Amino acid sequence: MKILLIADIHSNWPALSAIDESFDQCIFLGDAVDYATEPAACIDWVQQNASYCVRGNHDHSVAQRVSVTLGGTFRQMASSMRPLHFEQLNDKHLTWLAQLPVTQHITIGDHSFLLVHATPRDPMDEYIANGREGERSSDQADAKTQWQARLAHVDVDFVCVGHTHIPVDLQLDGCRVINPGSVGQPRDGDPRASYAVIEDGEVEIRRVEYDIDRTVSHMRSSGVPDSVVRKADLILRSGGNPNPQSVSG
Repeated sequence: MKILLIADIHSNWPALSAIDESFDQCIFLGDAVDYATEPAACIDWVQQNASYCVRGNHDHSVAQRVSVTLGGTFRQMASSMRPLHFEQLNDKHLTWLAQLPVTQHITIGDHSFLLVHATPRDPMDEYIANGREGERSSDQADAKTQWQARLAHVDVDFVCVGHTHIPVDLQLDGCRVINPGSVGQPRDGDPRASYAVIEDGEVEIRRVEYDIDRTVSHMRSSGVPDSVVRKADLILRSGGNPNPQSVSG
């Protein structure tokens, strides 16, 4: 059984379409929209291919026509893309976003899963340190402590999350936390689209290059303000966040 995990597509169709993987099941962990200019194509792909989905904070805010709860560069980017979103998305798209569950407990084969965009305590917005390989041991320990507390009453094999835009494979006592990273706007210093594959219980974070020029050109031709396009271009090409005051989302 091969499971494809994707999250945080953020309307970046060139990034999503670059993922060339066969799979038996696809799990979408939230945030199909905002930050780029092809939301309809991304939603259509998820609807056609994902067996299980959960709602992200951006999915919720677009469906409800409200601002996201973040600031700085990312809030400006999301706000700048909204008029284009409402031109492209029809009522069926918006209803689908609004009706996505905030969590799901599922079983695939011999393994049980909890799916949530952020954390069980705050399914769409809470941010927890990453605990990824290469971080200081104190950061990894802090992440494990926080996740262990959030999952104290959760009895599953895998907890699959998104939201941070940073891939993580964290082994806890009793379960494994997997964040596949962001398809459409990675923030771990690697600009390639990020996703994960679980095959026969084994987890692998995978990356694929995509045409960033195409994504940026589509923003520009869609009428996104030049200042926003320049910021988006820098974020996409650096694989990260050039504004230290901005937060995850």
